Amino acid sequence: MLKNKNSSAIVAVKDLDRARAFYSDVLELNLADTSNEGMLGYRTGSTWLTVYQSDFAGTNQANAVSWDVGVELDDIVAGLKAKGVAFEQYDALPHDGDIHTCGALRLAWFKDPDGNVLHLVGATG
Repeated sequence: MLKNKNSSAIVAVKDLDRARAFYSDVLELNLADTSNEGMLGYRTGSTWLTVYQSDFAGTNQANAVSWDVGVELDDIVAGLKAKGVAFEQYDALPHDGDIHTCGALRLAWFKDPDGNVLHLVGATG
């Protein structure tokens, strides 16, 4: 039924202006759609990220959005840290600082201002 359909991510936030500053300025995503009240549409690679205002923002404690960043993981983590982003540490996975390893994958997690978990996936070597 859905195997040939595109998918996208959607993230709930409490303060749309604060979210716009984070997603546009800190993450440097391209704000591509502001036509719907209470929603921001970002083009991220070949997919969409919809950010919308909700009283339930930040209640999801699992990954909300994931980006495959390949070999650029270290540079992206360093760039985000330079902008004040704090990375999560999960003791269940081996990690060296902010980057965790799981087999051939290198992983990093951080949160948006509402506590939504954002995930970066890179490859080893």
